[in-house]
Amino acid sequence: MRSLKKPYREGLCGEVLRAAGSQHQLASLMSQPSWTHPYEANFNLGTMIWSSPVQQSSIVRLATLPQLHLAFTADLEGTVKVWNCQDEDALATLTMPRACFSLESCLTNDGPFLMVGNSEGDIYTLTVPELRGVSKVSAFKYSVDLLHCSPDKKWIFASGTHQNILPVVFLTESLLKPSEGKSPLSLSIPFPSCCRACWAPRRTGRITVMYRRGSFKKTGFTTFELMAERTGDRTDIQVCGLKDPQLACTCMFCMKTAHQIATFLLPLHMESPIWMGVGDGNMIVFESGPSLFLFTISGHLLQRFEDHQRTIGNLWVDSVHVLTTSMDDSLHLYMWEEEGHYPYLRSCCHLEHLGSDPAPSCYVSKAVCDDMSIVCVVSRIRESSILVMYSLHM
Repeated sequence: MRSLKKPYREGLCGEVLRAAGSQHQLASLMSQPSWTHPYEANFNLGTMIWSSPVQQSSIVRLATLPQLHLAFTADLEGTVKVWNCQDEDALATLTMPRACFSLESCLTNDGPFLMVGNSEGDIYTLTVPELRGVSKVSAFKYSVDLLHCSPDKKWIFASGTHQNILPVVFLTESLLKPSEGKSPLSLSIPFPSCCRACWAPRRTGRITVMYRRGSFKKTGFTTFELMAERTGDRTDIQVCGLKDPQLACTCMFCMKTAHQIATFLLPLHMESPIWMGVGDGNMIVFESGPSLFLFTISGHLLQRFEDHQRTIGNLWVDSVHVLTTSMDDSLHLYMWEEEGHYPYLRSCCHLEHLGSDPAPSCYVSKAVCDDMSIVCVVSRIRESSILVMYSLHM
């Protein structure tokens, strides 16, 4: 998000944020009752420079395209909006026919696009910023809970958390340029009970899946490699990542036996995580209760952090940052460091509520970060929301 030369609607909130480092910006989604709640961390000169009008329907999905200074929101009523974080009104608004369960933005050689997964198993591809329809794919019989664009923009991973759903990887090009009468090029990964997934930022075609299965709902992680070969008008996709030959991958273009890259199960005594992320392709970071853990993809524990007092409610990871938010009304920022044999995480700063109320009426529920911005959601359940931007000198 780019800096603005002067504050916009600064009187809505009196928050001050402080931390050490280079200049950044911070945008946040805040519920209306939270406007007067002070937050503080070791950030220097943090002032609010922009906010949207109050959104009467609570915002439940959030995505950004920092290269174009755009943010995307979807609310409980299925309304999708595009914001430039400068003007009071949204650039575009589209009401979807069904509730939005996932939101993913993608900047390709053909331009920017937004993917929306709904409650009926459909995936819509929309232009940005106009939100005009490009394609619609009926992917599943259940909701599309996960949509992730690969770092090289070639793949779209889609899945639901229902135990009968097999994840699907679409070739992005086939969603952006649909052929009449033809299904988009895709591959079903025979790995049910997927609950989270994350592409490796620096490994083309590598994705790690978190799953739960068995009577005790054991949580495990498995890492796959995806490869595509184009011969004339034919594209062959191969998935490498499954050890069991009975689960060999099949698609309409090829059939190949897969080999396993890495997998491990968490011990039964560990509380099952809800969120996960991937570092360089060999590191997995996830939360368990109030703790943050860093493992290798083979299951070797490297680090554990105890920076929150209550359960971590959301985790966001990219190749530079890790952000955690908690029900204790706080946000913590980490950064990847690459000294030594393995990359590791360095704790950077902590943002928390400073009010005297021991049970604040709002909490930080989501956070997204890039090299120049942080976007976080501070809200009450099913309450009105507001989009706010902060300028930080870190």
